Amino acid sequence: MGFMDKFRNKFKQSEEKEEVSAKYKEGMKKTRSSFSGKINNLIARYRKVDEDFFEELEEILISADVGVMTVMDLIDELKMEVKRQNISDTKEVKDIISEKLVEIYYGEADEKIEELHLEEGQLSIILVVGVNGVGKTTSIGKLAHQLKQKGKNVVLAAGDTFRAGA
Repeated sequence: MGFMDKFRNKFKQSEEKEEVSAKYKEGMKKTRSSFSGKINNLIARYRKVDEDFFEELEEILISADVGVMTVMDLIDELKMEVKRQNISDTKEVKDIISEKLVEIYYGEADEKIEELHLEEGQLSIILVVGVNGVGKTTSIGKLAHQLKQKGKNVVLAAGDTFRAGA
């Protein structure tokens, strides 16, 4: 294979990656707009921060697959922050909701996963099981990153029986 053939292959691979990336971003755009649209709609319909507002916000977050325990913690934190800042207008709550969601997403930056004792040169399989919203995906991503940093080959596979069972 000549230089030009290699260049064309690399260029084609780059274009394919960009196409996949664009499709992913478009799909996520729909999800983001749907979720943020529901939050914006909620804020537009409620002028006052009250228990009904928090109940509907809770429903939106649960339907967005945030996880029940995470939603309950988030709602409790929001209620405390609203009380602490003496907020009554729902428009002021929007920024706090965003901040809290970002905190949940990024978690603690210094969080470490304990050392795994994997046999060198052997296939290792790690099975992660748990209920929705407990941080499985985040933990798996952190674990995969640490293993890649150590020069390991990582393959991720996922299965979800919840939706199939429904």
